[in-house]
Amino acid sequence: MLFRSNTDMSDQLELFNQAKQQWKEEAKSSATRDYSFETLSGESLESLYYPKNPGNGFLDKLGFPGQFPYTRGVHANMYRGKLWTKRQFSGFGTPEETNARYHSLLSKGQTGLSVAFDMPTLMGYDPDHPWSKGEVGKCGVSIASIKDMERLFEGINLGDISVSQTINGPAVILLAFYIAVAQNQGVPLENLRGTLQNDILKEFIAQKEWIFPPEPSMRVITDMMSFCTEHMPQYNTISISGYHIREAGSTAAQELAFTLADGFTYVEYAIDAGLDVDAFAPRLSFFFNSHMDFFEEIAKYRAARRIWAKRMKNKYGAKNPRSWKLRFHTQTAGCSLTAQQPENNIARTGFQAMAAVLGGTQSLHTNSMDETLALPTEKSAEIALRTQQLIAFETGVANVADPLGGSWFVESLTDQMEAEAEKYFDEIENQGGVISAIEKGYFQREIARAASIYQQKIDNKQLIHVGVNKFVKKDEEIDIPLLEIGDKAETLQLKALADLRIGRNENAVKVALIQIQEACANGDNIMPPIVEAAKIFATMGEIVVAMKSEFGEWQESAIF
Repeated sequence: MLFRSNTDMSDQLELFNQAKQQWKEEAKSSATRDYSFETLSGESLESLYYPKNPGNGFLDKLGFPGQFPYTRGVHANMYRGKLWTKRQFSGFGTPEETNARYHSLLSKGQTGLSVAFDMPTLMGYDPDHPWSKGEVGKCGVSIASIKDMERLFEGINLGDISVSQTINGPAVILLAFYIAVAQNQGVPLENLRGTLQNDILKEFIAQKEWIFPPEPSMRVITDMMSFCTEHMPQYNTISISGYHIREAGSTAAQELAFTLADGFTYVEYAIDAGLDVDAFAPRLSFFFNSHMDFFEEIAKYRAARRIWAKRMKNKYGAKNPRSWKLRFHTQTAGCSLTAQQPENNIARTGFQAMAAVLGGTQSLHTNSMDETLALPTEKSAEIALRTQQLIAFETGVANVADPLGGSWFVESLTDQMEAEAEKYFDEIENQGGVISAIEKGYFQREIARAASIYQQKIDNKQLIHVGVNKFVKKDEEIDIPLLEIGDKAETLQLKALADLRIGRNENAVKVALIQIQEACANGDNIMPPIVEAAKIFATMGEIVVAMKSEFGEWQESAIF
């Protein structure tokens, strides 16, 4: 039927006016930044723009910011009320070195902390494990005990700042260290804000930094969700990550679909474990990539909010609107950066950050220009932070909520992205769900094919990568300073670990590790015994070994 009756049109207009009035009231009651919301020419700007006569499906597909299905953003006022959190990913060497970088970034206007860990920590090994040799502190900070965590946050009140930790396999242990440090600082757990990545499913799919098999890993995560729901109501227990899926070579649609499918799996496991969906869902958050196709990325974020809202409400029965809101962190695309002409990466990052903001992100990390060559220098990290500040205060994009809403192009891309994601959801269901699809190698093959096609296009110059396959500098010499991480960090961390073991009560540690094993075996929540073990100086590696004794390890089958 091409035309609606006058009655239908009247009803539609009435619903639109009701939604508009509700939005106006929410926006008016929301906090507003002390800022001049004008163009550079002095023209006043409305906080939101919308049609006078809405077309068919406007409320179902777009609506207003802060209203279901949240296509236009999760807050009524969006950035007029509060800018996104500027959270630079930082970590290298010893806890003291990273702590100094944190203090430097905070003094320059950073508003949240994000911890990057070294490879031994990511894989659950202490610095003195044979497999840690040569890797301690090289690609992130080395953390093996509560003492390391205390040194990492020296002079930083954990009750005053949001902290994100990019850790997955041993996430439960690093969270325990963090909790123990906060308690030692006298910070109530209910005051802690931040995010634990803790997305083990994307590890099996893309990043490959797992410890335990899929099913025990999901048990650990549901235990953490239960603990944090009860004791840490402001803390995001999982940051469901599409970032690494995209870095592995996926398309934007694959990143969207696979990430949300992982999210739905966590929801289902938590419900099966007896948790109330409205008790834990508001504390789930997401982590997306921002790649170079400007409008496609914006459409991806808008589609993500809409899909999540509809599924949480209609499939999982969530009744609290906070459970319907998809909140997300964004990091600009590391895989888009080039070693050639690295200064160009400043511009790449700026475009990608702008797409994230126009897509409505809640927090943002901007990569530094030198990250294909080394960990960021303090200067390059400052430039990356300044990029966000330029977007926030000089471009005007934060003055209006969803400024691209209603664009024929953007709305069409958003619909297309949603439709492609739904096709993937059907295929994942046909595979028997996410974990079954992981075991069959479905995600891995899909990403590998997408990565191969992309690389072929680069090789054939169907896609231009400036400085790589076009506009190349012959005999280029890199003339920017690079951060060098020597072996000093490893020496210092080995000594700190040895001193820790000498000064602790070994019998108490042994008892604590046995209690962790017992909790793993009998189904008790494993968080409390791990926190207690952390307080008496059990190390991360020791706790991992105790958990492995019950859960075992996992090896990926060949997928090709």
